[in-house]
Amino acid sequence: MLQPEQILENRYQLQSQLGNNGIRQTWLAKDLQAADIVNQQVVVKLLAFGGTVQWEDLKLFEREAQILKQLSHPRIPKYIDYFSIDDRTLWFCLVEQYIPGDSLKDKLAQKTRFTEKQVRKIAVEVLNTLIYLHNLSPTVLHRDIKPSNLIWGEDNQIYVVDFGAVQDKAAKEGVTFTVVGTYGYAPMEQFGGKAVPASDLYALGATLIHLLTGISPGDLPQRDLRMQFSELVNPRSIFVVSWLQKMIEPAPEKRFSSAREALTALKSGLVINSRTADAGLQPTKFINNSGCGINNQSEIVPEEIIGWNWGAFFMPWLWLFPNRVWWGLLSFIPHIGWAMAIFMGAKGNEWAWKSRYWRSIQQFKAHQRGWAIAGILLGLPFSLILWCIAIVAMFGIIT
Repeated sequence: MLQPEQILENRYQLQSQLGNNGIRQTWLAKDLQAADIVNQQVVVKLLAFGGTVQWEDLKLFEREAQILKQLSHPRIPKYIDYFSIDDRTLWFCLVEQYIPGDSLKDKLAQKTRFTEKQVRKIAVEVLNTLIYLHNLSPTVLHRDIKPSNLIWGEDNQIYVVDFGAVQDKAAKEGVTFTVVGTYGYAPMEQFGGKAVPASDLYALGATLIHLLTGISPGDLPQRDLRMQFSELVNPRSIFVVSWLQKMIEPAPEKRFSSAREALTALKSGLVINSRTADAGLQPTKFINNSGCGINNQSEIVPEEIIGWNWGAFFMPWLWLFPNRVWWGLLSFIPHIGWAMAIFMGAKGNEWAWKSRYWRSIQQFKAHQRGWAIAGILLGLPFSLILWCIAIVAMFGIIT
């Protein structure tokens, strides 16, 4: 029976149990041979062989160790050790890097509501990890992407953990494999014993839907085998909704063909509609509501672009022309110019989005980023000079 403070292999001192499902335990442990304090904490996964444990369980456990040993990515825990011990029970042990942070499952349990911006961040970071895995030779499929296997690290980065269901696609296409995955997150083809890179994309899409809605994918209503979730998310998330709908297409050939394609579509604002793809047509642009008119109150502004605009704040007298926010002309009026600059900073993104047409959210953000840099480098010094002149003039009048 394993106990806290017990030392395995004269090296790993068990500290606290992180999980236990009877045949498999996960412990936080201290590596007594670690070269520095930062790497002292490790995760020890143990599989008790015998009883209800099948050979298939051991095979998956050993496969996780073998695959993890070959991986080298900053968002995947590093392999450290693999061994067996006989403590009245034969235990197989896998030791890997400990990632401090909270799983997305824990955050959901804490009633955390994820914004579109946070969901995009998670999507981008996980897709980058999947690009690495899928581009390996042979391809490595995770097969169990879900909130509990994604860690929001203390360094504000997203880590992919638990490779217990990983599949090394060294075998020929069409060969069936062990059925693994979690209901609601795993696509239908995976329950048929076959998985492809698009299977991981489906699982990621289902995970992101869970984060946006707060509802497990298995509890969402379905129509034609598709999860119905669009009415449960912020109306501003219209692009993310269309992107997610393609991620969770029931037929794998109708999803994005690769993690890289999914990432490119997410960043560029381009989504391939399934119907146009079937007809052999080119990808269609995401139809946004930019250019609808600054006074239009019925149209919505994407949540991701809402925020302070430094370019509009520091350089309102120039920023207003390329962004076509003509209310900014009020910044030229004495006495109210500074107040208008504050309004421009607070409302600039919304006004600019509605005042002219933008090809995508990415183009809009890149444009405003350029103005922010210009504002800090040019507008801020110029504003300070004006302040100094005003103060000198004021004191000259007083004296």
